[in-house]
Amino acid sequence: MDSLSPGISGAISVSAKHILLSEILSVTSAMRKNSRWALSTPSVTARDSTLASSLGLRVSKMPLNAHAFGRGSTEQELMAGFHNLKQLVKDIEDLHSLPLSTLLSPFLAIIRSPLSTGPITSAALTALHNFFLCGLVCPGAVSLPSALAELSSALSSCKFEASDSSGDEVTLLKIMAVIHDALCGSAGRTLGDIEVCEMLETVLTTSCQMRLSEILRRSAEGTLHQLVRTVFARLYDLDPEAEERKVADNGDPEGSEMKMSVSASAPPPEEPTPNVEDNAGSEPSPEVLPSEERPPPDTPSLPRPAYGLPSILELLRVLINILDPNDQAHTDSTRLTALRTLNVAMEIAGTRICAYPSLSGLILDHGCKYLFQLARSDHPAVLQTALRTTATMFETMRPKLKLQQELFLAFTIDRLAPPSAPSNKNLPLVQKAFTGSPRPGSSVPSTPQLGPPPSEVDSEKIPSTPRLVVAPARGDTRELLLETLCQIARHPSFMVDLYVNYDCDMNCENMFERLVEFSAKGIYPAQSMGGQDYNLQNSQFLCLDLILAFVGRMAARAEGAREEWPPLFPSPEDLQRTKSQKKLILAGAARFNAKPKTGLAFLEENKLIYGDPDEPRPLSLAKFLKSSARIDKRLLGDFISKPENIEVLKAFMSLFDFKGKSVAEALRELLESFRLPGESQQINRITETFAEVYFATEPEEVKSQDAVYVLTYSIIMLNTDQHSPHIRKKMSLEDYMRNLKGVNDGADFSPEYLQNIYDSIRKQEIVMPEEHTGQLGFEYAWKELLARARQAGDFLMCNTSLFDAEMFKAVWRTVVSAIAYAFITFDDDYIIERAIAGFRQCATLARHFDMPDVFDFVVISLSQATSLLSDAQPAQVPNYPVVEVDGQPVTVSTLSVKFGTNFKGQLAAVVLFNIVNGNANALREGWTQIFEMFQTLFLHSLLPPSMLQMEDFLGGSSSIPLRRSQPPRAPPRSDGLLSALSSYLMTPYSSSTDALVPDATDADVEKTLCTIDCISSCRLDELYSQIMQLEPEALVAAVRALEALAHERTVARLKLESDDVSSGPGSQQPSPYTLPYDPASVFLLETMVSIARRTPQHIEDVWPILFEHLSALLSTPAQYSILLIERAVVALLRLCVILAERHTLRDQIYLSFDLLARLPPAVASSVAEQVVTGLTLILQQHRDIVHSQTEWNVVFALLRSTISHPEAARQSFEILSSIASGPEELVTADNFLGLVNALDEFATVAGIAVDAQQQGRRTQSLNASNSPIVERGRKAIDMIADLKRCWSRFAGTSGLQQNHIWRQFGLPLLSSLARQASNTSREIRHAAIVHLQRILLGPHLPVDEDNQGQIEDIFNRVIFPLLDELLKPQTLLRDPMGLPETRLRACALLCKAFMQFEAREGQTADIRVLWIQVLDLLDRFMHVDRRDQLYEAVPESLKNVLLVMNATGLLVPPRSPEDTRNERQIALWAATHERVERFLPGFLDDIIPTPAPQPEAAPASQPSPTPAPAS
Repeated sequence: MDSLSPGISGAISVSAKHILLSEILSVTSAMRKNSRWALSTPSVTARDSTLASSLGLRVSKMPLNAHAFGRGSTEQELMAGFHNLKQLVKDIEDLHSLPLSTLLSPFLAIIRSPLSTGPITSAALTALHNFFLCGLVCPGAVSLPSALAELSSALSSCKFEASDSSGDEVTLLKIMAVIHDALCGSAGRTLGDIEVCEMLETVLTTSCQMRLSEILRRSAEGTLHQLVRTVFARLYDLDPEAEERKVADNGDPEGSEMKMSVSASAPPPEEPTPNVEDNAGSEPSPEVLPSEERPPPDTPSLPRPAYGLPSILELLRVLINILDPNDQAHTDSTRLTALRTLNVAMEIAGTRICAYPSLSGLILDHGCKYLFQLARSDHPAVLQTALRTTATMFETMRPKLKLQQELFLAFTIDRLAPPSAPSNKNLPLVQKAFTGSPRPGSSVPSTPQLGPPPSEVDSEKIPSTPRLVVAPARGDTRELLLETLCQIARHPSFMVDLYVNYDCDMNCENMFERLVEFSAKGIYPAQSMGGQDYNLQNSQFLCLDLILAFVGRMAARAEGAREEWPPLFPSPEDLQRTKSQKKLILAGAARFNAKPKTGLAFLEENKLIYGDPDEPRPLSLAKFLKSSARIDKRLLGDFISKPENIEVLKAFMSLFDFKGKSVAEALRELLESFRLPGESQQINRITETFAEVYFATEPEEVKSQDAVYVLTYSIIMLNTDQHSPHIRKKMSLEDYMRNLKGVNDGADFSPEYLQNIYDSIRKQEIVMPEEHTGQLGFEYAWKELLARARQAGDFLMCNTSLFDAEMFKAVWRTVVSAIAYAFITFDDDYIIERAIAGFRQCATLARHFDMPDVFDFVVISLSQATSLLSDAQPAQVPNYPVVEVDGQPVTVSTLSVKFGTNFKGQLAAVVLFNIVNGNANALREGWTQIFEMFQTLFLHSLLPPSMLQMEDFLGGSSSIPLRRSQPPRAPPRSDGLLSALSSYLMTPYSSSTDALVPDATDADVEKTLCTIDCISSCRLDELYSQIMQLEPEALVAAVRALEALAHERTVARLKLESDDVSSGPGSQQPSPYTLPYDPASVFLLETMVSIARRTPQHIEDVWPILFEHLSALLSTPAQYSILLIERAVVALLRLCVILAERHTLRDQIYLSFDLLARLPPAVASSVAEQVVTGLTLILQQHRDIVHSQTEWNVVFALLRSTISHPEAARQSFEILSSIASGPEELVTADNFLGLVNALDEFATVAGIAVDAQQQGRRTQSLNASNSPIVERGRKAIDMIADLKRCWSRFAGTSGLQQNHIWRQFGLPLLSSLARQASNTSREIRHAAIVHLQRILLGPHLPVDEDNQGQIEDIFNRVIFPLLDELLKPQTLLRDPMGLPETRLRACALLCKAFMQFEAREGQTADIRVLWIQVLDLLDRFMHVDRRDQLYEAVPESLKNVLLVMNATGLLVPPRSPEDTRNERQIALWAATHERVERFLPGFLDDIIPTPAPQPEAAPASQPSPTPAPAS
């Protein structure tokens, strides 16, 4: 064949006439080469008008038409046609002026003639091809339509004698080329529908002939694809409405001439089906079409319209019908050709097809049905091509394929992940799909099911829905299905569209959730499909790609790559409302299917039934049962046919519209809504009710309700008889009529009436729900799907973000788990990179939707992949080698070496911390993993130094020691900055000198450096800084996580280990178990406090968490390491500094102080310096923080707890001194008593120190000049005494009565001085007794002399206890040399106090008891040591007291002859005389002698108040 290019046809050098004559020569030369053709001579015809005229002959005027030349049936006639054509064009230069049909006629006659051979026909075809190339056949040619019609007819009926098979196939190839020229060239638009159909039929038939060579069929198919592209592209130029009207008006346009046929087999009567003749076993024949010759078309008198929708519709019909897998006339090879051609058509005009209802209707019905059936083919090529065509169909026609796509997706998922039947009862919705249609979560009953059958059938379950049984996909089939699924799902809006169209549709499956769950499960290894059958990893990659694409597209929408929701679409609120209601209905239906009573209660509770009070309850329930596709149809039939539900049954039937329907069709509609129960009584109730309802519609020819009842039974029996495979002898029409004689109220039904019923049931079985499997059930279900599709509307497509939040909430856990598994399991770099991107996007979505649970799950998943979460930490950190790299110390630990080789773990760590950086506010539970990793890194010296600092009151910041060192204790510091921390401090990364340190190899160092680089990339210090800026909720979560980890390492661990010790052998332990030093617990504590300190604005939120942990530690401080307790004390005080700034939290300060004040002495001494420093800081910054007496008492108690520590005691005393000796207003009624007690404590401690020194028998005794302790005690006494100045101020400002002043302020102060008057320190003792005497005998004592109770308090609570203490032998032993002097002073104080308070003039109180106590003490003092000065001093002091008492009239001796004393004087003298006589016989009589008797004349009315000797 000439290979002239169409691209140069307009620029050809030779004329069209030259080409015509050349082609005539080529054809005639080929004809002459044949022996049969060589004898042919041209004959003279009357058509040669020139010759006839010259001879004077009459010439008939015959028009030049399409059959002017070459219509003969002999070789001579065929040859003559070319001769005549040459004569015709001899004198004509412009061939375009001649009719094109005239020019082509001889060539077409050769092609059409059965006398022609292959080479001759080939030459003619080459000529036609060149005519197209040179432009002879062009749109402007005369009579072009008729010429093309003849050309089409000739090509379609081409016949030639077979010769060489290869040469014959070349001829066929040239036919394909000419058809291509005609249809695809510039003149193709003028072809009519019939010509197009003829050409397409020729090419399609050639491509399907298996007897032809592969190359010819492939070439023909290639030509077919080009023709289809051209033809279907015309859809874009046509007016859909006009074309559809044309098809509707013509019915069968152009008559039978336009019916394409590719097979000799007869089509079914109801619908012609294209068939391809397959004669692989017959003799090869180049005759492509049937042998009978088609008559040539007549030249149209009127211009024929260009081809349009009719021919395209016919082509599509033929292609789709070839796909029917149940048509045995077609082979898989033929279907492959049709599939590929259909795919080309939809690639070209799929979107435009939707505009033509006739075309889209073909595809939506038979096209989808056959494609889906072919998608289960075992033929690999058919399967692959069917899937490709299906994908193209969804790509281009998705808006019209809502339910079809649902079915295909469900079928595909079923094949890839077959549901597990045994556990179906409680499976979630997405896993129940396609295991039984009416179950909740399955597709509606009308959806045909193509998935695999369940392996078992539960006796409680209904039979499965009609379905085609297909085995689970394996091997290449599985991979092919997955690839197709990924291709269909490649649109950015795919998952959103699934959610909107299916999950938010009451009658559809939750396809979005199901697809995501399937994809996620596909990433894990298959458990039931052995890995030998297919490439497992590639399948996992494809499933992962679906998940990551879903996440990535949602993240892109969150960042702004989204579309606006079209206003014509249903509102998002309505869709979400439907989704919520659907969830309730699914739950209610599931409960109803499990137990109807429970289900009805649930439905009523959620107002799904009985919501309208005006609506009868049976009707409300019946509406729900009829409308819900999720109800078990077998259970439904059983439920409504029970006796107690007869009203529901009637209401259910009343919902059907049987008006005007035959009884067969009415019964069909009814029985397709539920499964007829098996019990006869139940069937009887249903039949009776149906008869009643149907008869009420006044059907024709039915005379009674009983007649309907009998008819109904007969129809049910007829349906079983006609369609049961177990019944061989079928009931005839006559039998049926005979059975119904006389049942119509005594009369017969008309034969036509019964025949219509009989034919209806015979031709179309009544298919009850779940009754059939196999093709019949599928056909019924497909019919129902189409019915639903008409109501379902278009498939909504919009890449909106309105539903992303709900979608992500529904599947995030599944998605993140799958990505985490892929990240941990797969080793492919690309997959890991994609998984990392997925993690980032999930984190972005978590923040965008404010879903901390998602963020936590991402962090937890990644943290598990880092290998930085250690299950068990060593009790003590080992000594790791430390090497120097670039001048920096590097610790080579076991973790640093192991982590340095764990590339996946490093990736996970970097990704994790980069995700958390900047998103920390979205984290909640995940903080536990973050800080646990911090803890692990800390223990292996891998944290940045800035995260290892301990803030201190004493010496700034220091690093947390990894191991406890125990050097000799340092002496007390003179600068006041000594801390218990000094015994622990060491560089955190140094090793102990007394432990062996292993050597680090170069490889270990290199791995450690890799680890350090990774940790640096994690930017932990940035994250640590971000923690300080967290929002309250995230901050609380972080602190809670730290507290939980710290609790686990301290309180929980202590309980566990102490229980183990107590339950172990030899557990009799005198002291409680103590936890060894744990650096991690200190690290966690310091981190907690550091966060709280740097976020003071949130102290109210985090304080309860911190205090709970600190109080747990400080309540049993002896059981923890002292460094941990010190850090806890410092932490508490540092927090109190912040609390002091919050008025609402100031009460918490005193709870903390009280906790510290209760520390055991040994612990308190260790932390005393920290305590007093912190307290000083608080009091200096917040002077007004202490208000009440209780608060002051707590502060003073805390100060007193620090006295045992030298440096702390000094600072505490300075605080007390600043209060006592400072401005007068600092001492208040609230703090007076506490201040006295605190100062008293200092004096007491000084005495204890002196006593300890004396017990040690040191040569030099302690005094104020050589001992700070004694000095502070001495000053404390002076301060206590000086506080007496406050009494008068309190009386004037506080408004207290004098009795209260005495009780609250005076008596405590005197009691303190009295206690210290027996202090071991002589200086303190003497100072106390001096101050005591001055105050007691001075003018400022707040005592009411008339208040005998206050006077008695002075003696009983101040002086007497002092004297009792001084009389004790052990008191004497403390200071044998100085105590006698103290006793002497005390004895003198006793006598002076008694004389001032009791032996005064005007004393009216009974002082006898008190006086006897004084005499007792004097007696004891006098005889305590006869060598003592007291032996002489006591009588002298007593003498003065007696004289004063006598002078004041208290102590009066008896007189004679008449005793004029009152009873009080008599009693007091008697008691005194009796008591003094015991230790000083005659002493009283000597001091106060009895007076001489007086004359009787002397008046005795008023005794003298003073005795005579007293003068």
